[in-house]
Amino acid sequence: MLRSWYLLCCLWALHLPGAGEEGAADADREIDTAHYRERVKSMFYHAYNNYLENAFPYDELRPLTCDGQDTWGSFSLTLIDALDTLLILGNVSEFQRVVNVLQEGVDFDIDVNASVFETNIRVVGGLLSAHLLSKKAGVEVEAGWPCSGPLLRMAEEAARKLLPAFQTPTGMPYGTVNLLHGVNPGETPVTCTAGIGTFIVEFATLSHLTGDLVFEDVARKALKALWKNRSDIGLVGNHIDVVTAKWVAQDAGIGAGVDSYFEYLVKGAILLHDEELMSMFLEYNKAIRNYTKFDDWYLWVQMYKGTVSMPVFQSLEAYWPGLQSLIGDINNAMRTFLNYYTVWKQFGGLPEFYNIPQGYTVEKREGYPLRPELIESAMYLYRATRDPTLLELGRDAVESIEKISKVECGFATIKDLRDHRLDNRMESFFLAETVKYLYLLFDPDNFIHNDGSAFDVVPMPYGECILGAGGYIFNTEAHPIDPAALHCCRRQKEEQWEVEDLMREFYFLKKSKKSTFKRTADHIGRESQTASADASSESSRGEMNPEKNTKRRIPLLSCPNQPFASKLSVLGQVFLDNT
Repeated sequence: MLRSWYLLCCLWALHLPGAGEEGAADADREIDTAHYRERVKSMFYHAYNNYLENAFPYDELRPLTCDGQDTWGSFSLTLIDALDTLLILGNVSEFQRVVNVLQEGVDFDIDVNASVFETNIRVVGGLLSAHLLSKKAGVEVEAGWPCSGPLLRMAEEAARKLLPAFQTPTGMPYGTVNLLHGVNPGETPVTCTAGIGTFIVEFATLSHLTGDLVFEDVARKALKALWKNRSDIGLVGNHIDVVTAKWVAQDAGIGAGVDSYFEYLVKGAILLHDEELMSMFLEYNKAIRNYTKFDDWYLWVQMYKGTVSMPVFQSLEAYWPGLQSLIGDINNAMRTFLNYYTVWKQFGGLPEFYNIPQGYTVEKREGYPLRPELIESAMYLYRATRDPTLLELGRDAVESIEKISKVECGFATIKDLRDHRLDNRMESFFLAETVKYLYLLFDPDNFIHNDGSAFDVVPMPYGECILGAGGYIFNTEAHPIDPAALHCCRRQKEEQWEVEDLMREFYFLKKSKKSTFKRTADHIGRESQTASADASSESSRGEMNPEKNTKRRIPLLSCPNQPFASKLSVLGQVFLDNT
C-alpha cells in the first residue's frame, strides 16, 4: 500500500523511459554538482545572515540600505519562509533556535491588513511544513505530534484570521483581511483567480491534522466556484468579483493572477487522492492547449472568444513545465522549458514580461525579483529525466544571480535586466523557493527526494503512522508537506476505530450466538449512518480522547445505503477474509 501511494504522489521523481543513467553520468561530468551545491549554500547564508543582522524582526531585508521593512503583515516573514530551507540544507541547530524564536515573537492578533493569499502560502504553509519536519530536525515534539504542536497551533491561528474573507455569497474570498477586525467594510470585492484557488493544500492539511473541517470546506467551495464560473470554452479570467461572480479582467492564461490555481488543482489532487480536482485540471488543460498554446509558448487570450489579447511570456509562467511533469507530460514540458531557458540566457534572468514576437522585454516589466519558477521546473524535470541541460540552467542561475544581484548585505532584486540596475528589496521567497530549488537540483540524495525506501514509524494512540517516506508536495511557496501526515490524525484513527469496533461486534455476536444485534442507548441519536459500530466505542474512548466528545467527526465508512448494523441483523455473522 505504501509503495502504490508513493508512486501516485511522485511522478516527478521517477526515471522515465529514455532518461537513463547515461544522461546522469554526462551531467555529472559537465557540471560539478557538489561544487554548485556548496555555492548555493553560501548564497543562502549570505542572504539569511544579513537578514538576521540587519532586518529581523521585520518581514524583509532591504539589501542596498542594510535595513528591514514590513511588507506582508509584520510576521518576521523571511524567518518563517526560510525555516524549512534550513533543514533541507542540514542546519538542525538553527532550525531548532528559530522554532523557539517564532513561538515567542510572532503574534497574529494585530491590527494589520494582510493579503489572504500571501499569508496563506508563506505563513500558514511555512508553519505547517516546519511543524511536520520538526521531529526530523531534532525538535522535542509534544505528545500527540503530528496532530498537535506549537507550530501547528500557530498555523491554525493564522488560518483562522483568514476565514472571515471567505464569508461571501459565492464562497470566493476577498483578497485582503484585517487580522484583528476581519474584512474592512470598504474592501474591494475584486480578487485574482490565484487568490481564490490557492488554499486547498494548506487548508486541507490543517483540517486533517486538527480535525476541524472548516478549512478544507472553504477551500473546496472557492475552487468549485471558479470551476462553475469558467467560460463556455473552458477558460477562467484573471480577476473576478467575489460577491457577484462577474469577471472583471477577462484575460485567460497560465501566468500572473491565475498560475497557482492550476497548480493547486494538481497538487491538491495528489495530496488528497482526489479525482475530482484532477479531472478539473485536465479539462482546463485541454482548453489551455486549444486556445493559448502556440509553438510551445503560452499566450494570453480573451476567456470567452479565445482570441489573443497579449502575446507575452511572463516569468511566473515558468512553473508550468514543472506542473506538466507532475502529470507525466514530459515531452511538452521539456519543449516549453527550453523556450523559457533561451530567454534566461538572453538576459541572465527572466524579465517579468517578454514579448514573444519581438523577442524582447516589455516596457516597465524588465525586472527580475529573483523569482524561482524556472529553477523549480528544472528541479522537477531533472528528477524525471536526468537531462544535463537542466543542471546547466542551475549553473547559469547561480552564476548570474551572484554576478548581478549580490551586494554586501544580501541579494537585491534586479530592477532592469537590460542594464542590471538593482532595487532595494530581497523578497522572502528568495530563501523559501529560489535557493531551495537550486539546492535540491544539485543534491540528489537530499531527504526530500526519498524514494520510499526509508521512513519513520510514529506510534499513535490507535496504531502506527508512517512519516517521511517521500512524495512531499510543495506548496506554491516551496514549503514541503508530507502527504502521509494527513492520515495520522483523523482518518487513520477513525479507520482503526472502525476495525476495532467491527471486531468487537463480531466477537459479541459469536459469544451470544444470536442473529440480531441489540442497539444500546449509546447508539441512539447517532448522526452517522455507520452508527452502531462507532457509538459503542465512543463512550469507552471518552476519557482517553476527550476531543471526540466536543468535535463532530465524519466517519469514513458511512455509505448512503443500509447501515451495517442492519445487515448484521439479517446475516447474523461477519466473515473476516485475511487474504
